[in-house]
Amino acid sequence: MSYVLLGLGVFGLATSTVFACIVLTAVPGYLRERRRALAQLRARPGFTPPLSLLKPVHGAEPGLEAHLKTFFEQDYPEYEILFCARSAEDAGLETARRVAARYPKIPAKFLSTGGQPDYINAKVASMERMEAEAAHEILVISDSDVRVTHDYLRAVALPFADRRLGAMCCPYRGVAAEGGLWARLEAVGMSVEMTAGVLAARAMEGMQFVLGPTMAFRRDVIRRMGGLKVTADYCADDFVLGNETYKLGQTVVLSHHAIDHMVINSSFWPSMKHQVRWMKSTRFSRPKGHFGTALTFGLPFGLLAWGAAVLLGHPWWGLGLLGWSVATRLALAIVVGGLVVRDRSWFGLLALYPVRDLMGFGFWAASYMGNRILWRGRVYELLPGGKMQAAE
Repeated sequence: MSYVLLGLGVFGLATSTVFACIVLTAVPGYLRERRRALAQLRARPGFTPPLSLLKPVHGAEPGLEAHLKTFFEQDYPEYEILFCARSAEDAGLETARRVAARYPKIPAKFLSTGGQPDYINAKVASMERMEAEAAHEILVISDSDVRVTHDYLRAVALPFADRRLGAMCCPYRGVAAEGGLWARLEAVGMSVEMTAGVLAARAMEGMQFVLGPTMAFRRDVIRRMGGLKVTADYCADDFVLGNETYKLGQTVVLSHHAIDHMVINSSFWPSMKHQVRWMKSTRFSRPKGHFGTALTFGLPFGLLAWGAAVLLGHPWWGLGLLGWSVATRLALAIVVGGLVVRDRSWFGLLALYPVRDLMGFGFWAASYMGNRILWRGRVYELLPGGKMQAAE
């Protein structure tokens, strides 16, 4: 039995090392693209079409006022910001009004859906309402828990100079908004695990999806796919929108510009539930790819190989295998977290990411324990293909 465990551990180390090599090999090309994009952005006035920025909000999230402020301070000639919530009295909408009042030169609209249409994914109803009111043909959709720099909109607009482009998205680094161990572990997972997976998918099959914290589309592409309502029953609306864009034969790109994704779950249980929910959503959206994700984690297999080697009387061999698993995780943390998304939390990258890699395997295993998720205070069942329905 010990030899079987050792074999499984070594196999997992081999597959996770191959995954790491795919990611690390993809990084130089991505960095070259970033250098070219930055050179283009330095050429003024550059490509600056008018933009409509859609911001769905829901309640008074921690730090929301400071995050929204960054969207009003853009170095960009012409853009509008539309906010929408389920209720006109939503606390997040009130915060948006308060921030917008300080920037009267930036056009802003404040909308509500009144709960109609009653989509399972209420965010989609807000996006649909804003799209109908938007003045411009390029739509930038950004989550409320995002913080950006002043050159954000210039970076988002740049890929649309290519008329073949249908959609783009930004990579992101996790930022623990209020500190705390659990938030920092979740944040480093965003910076490294998520970004590494995106780079690997991009290298192997091209971009066939977008990332929700910031995604931008041509309005005609949205309408050709049937409107934003095509995602009304899905948890992973970002994946569906990007995939539908790809199916229309339009180019989807990953931007050179990384943004801050704020982690607001600072305590243990909310953080765990959020990460398992995300894993379950991925399992139903991309079942085959998600199943193979188990072989991308290194530390679980390193620990398994070490334990088996100790039982077989070869502790130093086991320690070497465990050390190899840690080394590959640190390589990903430094290159992907440090160079690609420019996460400056070196304690998180070097000390916490190997732990997060082990936790990630646990979240993957937990994603197969049932099909129910808790979202916005309600329980839903995930169906094949990623759709949701209210749990009975």
